[in-house]
Amino acid sequence: MNTPAAAVDAGRLLADLIAGRFPDARGRFGPFGGRYVPETLMPALERLERGVREQLPTRGFKEELAGQLRSWVGRPTPLTFADRLSGRWGARVWLKREDLAHTGAHKINNAMGQALLAKRLGAKRVVAETGAGQHGVASAAACARLGLPCTVYMGSIDMERQAPNVGRMRLLGAEVVPVTSGDRTLRAAIDEALRAWVSDPEDTYYLLGSVVGPHPYPYLVRELQSVIGREAREQLLASSGALPDAVIACVGGGSNSIGAFHAFVPDATVELIGVEAGGRGAGLGENAATIAFGRPGVLHGTYSMLLQNEDGQVQETHSVSAGLDYPGVGPEHALLAAVGRVRYETASDEEALAGVRALSEWEGILPALESAHALPAAERWARSHPGRSILVCLSGRGDKDMSTLERTLLEPAHR
Repeated sequence: MNTPAAAVDAGRLLADLIAGRFPDARGRFGPFGGRYVPETLMPALERLERGVREQLPTRGFKEELAGQLRSWVGRPTPLTFADRLSGRWGARVWLKREDLAHTGAHKINNAMGQALLAKRLGAKRVVAETGAGQHGVASAAACARLGLPCTVYMGSIDMERQAPNVGRMRLLGAEVVPVTSGDRTLRAAIDEALRAWVSDPEDTYYLLGSVVGPHPYPYLVRELQSVIGREAREQLLASSGALPDAVIACVGGGSNSIGAFHAFVPDATVELIGVEAGGRGAGLGENAATIAFGRPGVLHGTYSMLLQNEDGQVQETHSVSAGLDYPGVGPEHALLAAVGRVRYETASDEEALAGVRALSEWEGILPALESAHALPAAERWARSHPGRSILVCLSGRGDKDMSTLERTLLEPAHR
């Protein structure tokens, strides 16, 4: 990983991480983060930051969100011991089942929290972006629940490979706008959602789906997704009497992984492993492994690690999973990598597909292609740590990926 030009004081920054001092008053995670946006957006971001600071800590907001998560989302999500997988891999494997949350992924935790915030801030409509479609579905569902009009921007390529989710969004009352500019995937969808927000920052709330973007979004999304790790920590202690030896999750923008990792960052005995999309190989444009192959730069309003060429042009990416197909990563992930608290690995398209087959056939669970990237890395860790315990964040279910799986896993079997 290439770190920023300014030297990273890893020891000091790690101590600040453990103490919960990030982001700082400027929205920085060490050298990363901040706000790099047009002046027209600054009032909206400042208004959002005030709202986050004033609303999130209040008893009323916490109780309303907890009630929605419990009665509508279905939290706490279960912790499943993967008995057959454990027997094959040699370590005790636990799965945090975000695939069983309402709408089928962890995205609903953030969507409901931000939709509640938007309503409290007086927004008249919500815009959102989506790649794999799960954030779009979650945003559409949360807005329907709260009576807010919702428009979702989605790259035309992603609309083709995630057609079932497009239909779900429309059934939930959202307008789905195809994005045909740029790379026609998640990056372009974020661009369009930002433009829509700039055009009407007073009455529009931008419901950003990951721990990316300008401050306060990386903080806001982390806080709303940290329920994953808090629950898993309590469930593991109750089930096994001990913390896991490792926690592993896939990383695109990085919301499910930050949500899973955050509660464990202070626990020095717990190894944290993030898995990026290795795609077809190490070449630029062949993967979406931002921390593995990226360099620092600015994208979508934040300073973080990016996949860019020598001239600083952000590059198109590739992954079999639409939700990981993004050339940036959240600034907190960039800091976690820089100080060595999280180790980041890659899993190729083929390895992720093998992970889908393994979990489906051995445990009766069909994972999302995004989540499946964590499985080959989990297997590698498990085989090298026999008898130890590992927690895998299963961020979503694979129903949405059936068209891709039919082409890649099912058709070859019948040739």
